[in-house]
Amino acid sequence: MNERGHRKTQVGVVVSDKMEKTVVVKVDRLVKHSVYNKYIKRSVKYKVHDEQNCSKTGDRVQIIECRPMSKDKRWSLKQIIESIS
Repeated sequence: MNERGHRKTQVGVVVSDKMEKTVVVKVDRLVKHSVYNKYIKRSVKYKVHDEQNCSKTGDRVQIIECRPMSKDKRWSLKQIIESIS
């Protein structure tokens, strides 16, 4: 299988599955504060393409970078790591 180069992957939690073939995934990361040296949780939400509509709210998923599919959608679902069912 030919790879197209390095594509970013991230792990997050599905927070919305109300759209067709699209889910909203929240990805958390820890950032160290420059003055206080404490870790702060930062999060960002991505719209992710889900072709089979297989992921549900609360699932832990891995997403991969892809070509722009719409105005906001630049990520695609790679696999479901942990399903809430």
